[in-house]
Amino acid sequence: MTLRGRADIPSAQRIVVKVGSSSISGENAGQIAPLVEALASAHERGTEVVLVSSGAIATGMPYLKLDERPTDLATQQAAASVGQNLLVVRYQDALDRFGIIAGQVLLTAGDLENSTPRSNAQRAMDRLLALRILPIVNENDTVATHEIRFGDNDRLAALVAELIGADLLVLLSDVDALYTKPPHLDGAERIEHVPFGDDLAGIEIGSIGRAGVGTGGAETKVSAARIAAGSGAAVLITATPLVAEALAGAHVGTWFDAAPERHTTDEAAPLT
Repeated sequence: MTLRGRADIPSAQRIVVKVGSSSISGENAGQIAPLVEALASAHERGTEVVLVSSGAIATGMPYLKLDERPTDLATQQAAASVGQNLLVVRYQDALDRFGIIAGQVLLTAGDLENSTPRSNAQRAMDRLLALRILPIVNENDTVATHEIRFGDNDRLAALVAELIGADLLVLLSDVDALYTKPPHLDGAERIEHVPFGDDLAGIEIGSIGRAGVGTGGAETKVSAARIAAGSGAAVLITATPLVAEALAGAHVGTWFDAAPERHTTDEAAPLT
């Protein structure tokens, strides 16, 4: 179905929610519980929900005695290997009280770029959702290389939304909306609504987030929003603490209209 605005969110059939590393790791690890509660509320009303969660590397860092995100690929892979297991356990612990089972789905860019693994991923996701499992998707950082990475999980979330034909993509971060310039600068104004095809001319979009553990920012979210909107999914960008309000249809964040007609292809969007 095509969502025409925030008020339509409660009637969405499939939703992809993406949360960044800085929102659910370190001092913000406590945000997992309210995030899961919001997802469970949507799940309870019959919505099929997919969570795309960053945070494997950030979660694993303390166990490798790392004070900052590693820059070399091998240490990133090691931190992801440790952290992914811990991250999913934390999500499942929070989901237990709602009687929801999580399914872990780890993808590389190649999985969505090539037709056979892409079809396999689509089939697996469809079956998980039909079984009322809540898929938790992340990039497979343990085996991914610099050359074939998505680059950020905003893009991964957009491609997952396209893959499963989601009605809505919700991109969560530590900022409540998209602004006309970085929100800490004087004169920054919140953008309420972005019509489909709007090139956001004159908007100063920052390329990095405020935290030091993630890889995304407003620039990656806008790029992801355009991918998802082009495939027929509406997009909402808002802050992680506002996720319950967002999924209930409250007037929060920045809304991107979906394309008037859903466009689907057998191939993933190019990785450029």
